[in-house]
Amino acid sequence: MTRPGGGPPNAAAPGEKARAFGPSVKRLVVLLSTRRAALLLVLVCAVVAVVLNAVGPFILGHATDLIFNGVVGDRLPAGETKDQAVAGLRQQGDNTFADMVASMDVTPGVGIDFDEVGRVLIFVLALYVGSSVLSWLMGRLLNVITQRTVREMRADVENKIHRLPLSYFDGTQRGDLLSRVTNDLDNVSQSLQQTIAQLLNSVLTVLAILVMMIYISPLLSLIAIVTIPLAVFVTAQVAKRSKPHFLAQWSSTGRLNGQVEEAFTGHEVIKAFGMQADVEARFDERNEKLYESSWRAQFISGIIMPAIMFLGNLNYVAVAVVGGLRVASGSLSLGDVQAFIQYSRQFTQPLTQIGSMFNLMQSGVASAERIFDILDAKEEVPDPDSPRSPDADKGLITFDDVSFRYSPDRPLIEQLSLVAKPGHMVAIVGPTGAGKTTLVNLIMRFYDVDSGTISLDGVDTSQMTRDDLRERTGMVLQDSWLFGGSIRDNIAYGDPDADDDAILEAARVSHVDHFVRILPDGYDTVIDEEGGGVSAGEKQLITIARAFLAKPTLLILDEATSSVDTRTELLIQKAMAALRTDRTSFVIAHRLSTVRDADTILVMEAGRIVEQGSHDELLDNHGPYYRLYNSQFAGPMDVDELGDPEFSKS
Repeated sequence: MTRPGGGPPNAAAPGEKARAFGPSVKRLVVLLSTRRAALLLVLVCAVVAVVLNAVGPFILGHATDLIFNGVVGDRLPAGETKDQAVAGLRQQGDNTFADMVASMDVTPGVGIDFDEVGRVLIFVLALYVGSSVLSWLMGRLLNVITQRTVREMRADVENKIHRLPLSYFDGTQRGDLLSRVTNDLDNVSQSLQQTIAQLLNSVLTVLAILVMMIYISPLLSLIAIVTIPLAVFVTAQVAKRSKPHFLAQWSSTGRLNGQVEEAFTGHEVIKAFGMQADVEARFDERNEKLYESSWRAQFISGIIMPAIMFLGNLNYVAVAVVGGLRVASGSLSLGDVQAFIQYSRQFTQPLTQIGSMFNLMQSGVASAERIFDILDAKEEVPDPDSPRSPDADKGLITFDDVSFRYSPDRPLIEQLSLVAKPGHMVAIVGPTGAGKTTLVNLIMRFYDVDSGTISLDGVDTSQMTRDDLRERTGMVLQDSWLFGGSIRDNIAYGDPDADDDAILEAARVSHVDHFVRILPDGYDTVIDEEGGGVSAGEKQLITIARAFLAKPTLLILDEATSSVDTRTELLIQKAMAALRTDRTSFVIAHRLSTVRDADTILVMEAGRIVEQGSHDELLDNHGPYYRLYNSQFAGPMDVDELGDPEFSKS
């Protein structure tokens, strides 16, 4: 595309200002919540698994009490009651031991009941096995939910891209866009997969363990609960500081991918101009920025886990000391303290896990925001609810007072009017930046006009669906695009329903057949996305065959012969002449030798048609076309003689 000053708007760097963390998380939750039944089953599995796991230490504490009671009971005189044994201990002056025995369920002279201990341990084992099975089922279901959600996000992005206007791609680095739809989506998938199950399990575990701890000892629970606000405060402070660095990390990744993609695509040009050092320097600069943002994000978020572990260790020491004193005073049993210490460790562990997850969550949310940027981008104007379609395919194109500009403050095409008659060849010539390619982009509705109308066979193209308009149009661009596949498949791209006879006919008319026949695999020869295996001219002939097969009413040829040799140009001209038969065609060309036979030649300067007519008429006028023609065929001229306003100013 062209505009004064060098084409459409330049690619913009991806924005680095993050939206709020909460709304982005909420949006991800809404996407997940479309599978409510599966999520409800996940929640049930998680609750039951956590409850079974939380009850385990309490029952193990009962086993500890059975063992400890047996050990103490074996030390007491047989035949006495517990009250008699306690009274005897007090008479001996051992009041502390007497208080402890009084609070225990012991029988003097009776040792450990191993049968009861065995039954308790088997029951605990069953609880843990059940909890593990339910946790596995929960993880399995979450895996299905998250992967299907990401699959739908990927499909939404793909569909959205097809609804975005061409201006979006003109203003976005291709490497950054690829990074968003690949790296960022993969990162969201990984983050959801790893954090949802762990977050759900951690939150439920904290609640369940808190209930059990309060049931055992409110005093010890109060000591343990002090950890929560401290952990939340530390996590919130660190997360707030790490979030911008995670967003910068993924933005830098997108820019670096754009740099790499650009360098790989243009490596021949880079080598030819000896710019390897410059490219390496720019790569090193962007790589260093990615390193800095990644390092800072990981370092800052990495503070969370050791900080919470430190708080947990302090909590553990406090619980052990106070719990020991309570056992000595007879206020708690040894099993209860043992269970509480286990709970205190389990209580701080999920808090630590939540803290450690925050760097992954921050990274995932930053990637999700970049994906949401695509999904929220302004789409092209939708097709009309009641579209119109031309009654006949004649190919009459009418521009009526058309104005268009890429930027509001920079006019390009102003009040342009012209008529392209059915079956005629309209050539568009002019200096670079005159608006030639913009003109055909308006015909194709890659951009919509600011004012005026463009009509096809009497129907305003804005009242047609884009698919209807483009099905009637064939394009051959300067940069021939082939996809990975056979030559047959690339030609058939113009009409997927065409049979082999139609494909071969299109190939013969476009002079593809003569070079395909000498290839080892003929039409089944596989070429890559860059067209490797065939020359630039042969690639262009294949694209012409593709357009021929489509049988368009309107044909657009944009600099189709600008990058090939003279012999190939002659072949392409013959192929295009056959392709133009009975079709209205617009031909953009810098080589005026390709447009001598045009029915009408439009000479454009600064978005305006300054001259139009046949080749001979324009030469006789001695105007802009005459100067352009002589600059190519009559030897060198002074720049000012060309009449280009941009050049003559300088």
